[in-house]
Amino acid sequence: MIAVITGASRGIGKSVAEVFAEQGFDLAICARNEDDLELLGNELKDKYPNQTIVHKSLDCANKDELLAFVDFIAEELGTVDVLVNNVGQYIPSTIMDEEDGSLEAMIETNVYPAYYLSKYLAGPMLEEGKGHIFNICSIASIKPVIAAGSYSVSKIALLGLTKVLREELMYRGIKVTAVLPGSTLTASWEGTTIPASRFIQPEDVASAILNAWKMSEGAVVDEIIIRPTFGEV
Repeated sequence: MIAVITGASRGIGKSVAEVFAEQGFDLAICARNEDDLELLGNELKDKYPNQTIVHKSLDCANKDELLAFVDFIAEELGTVDVLVNNVGQYIPSTIMDEEDGSLEAMIETNVYPAYYLSKYLAGPMLEEGKGHIFNICSIASIKPVIAAGSYSVSKIALLGLTKVLREELMYRGIKVTAVLPGSTLTASWEGTTIPASRFIQPEDVASAILNAWKMSEGAVVDEIIIRPTFGEV
């Protein structure tokens, strides 16, 4: 079994990589931070020496680099069983106040990589009639965050992409799931004085994804909504 996780060097992506490695998957992971990515790759290789763990540093917003990653996966591992489109960027600002180019930056990072990886990695999945795509959306996909205008727009678009893929691929054996976490304690909250108990943990999201993957062949979880117990931070 083979899983691909983008934005895997920290936070949700790292936790997802860890749980799928624990399940015996060979992994292809990517992120922009080469040092963090290499550290995770080496940790997983040491822990699971009988599995193939490959990693590649790239900017997923760069289409050429992204498609080179697709070729890298095909050469190193073959047909993918699970794709987790996790890479994302968050820029806090209202639409009226943000700099020009903010929307483009959000779409290029939060939507286009999921589009292209789903498009090119699902092709071989279709030949085998099985596979599972998870798109890490956000609670902002259904409840826009006013202080993060373009981010919310991009996550709404990602949820729309997920729904289209679900309808397009459902009769061809490919499952597609949208994951909508609320406030999650990742590096973007570094330095906060808010108690950890007010947040979702990255491990919570990874656990939910794994449980959705474990569903029987005849069942799929369309959407996973995870929110902090006491509401958004």
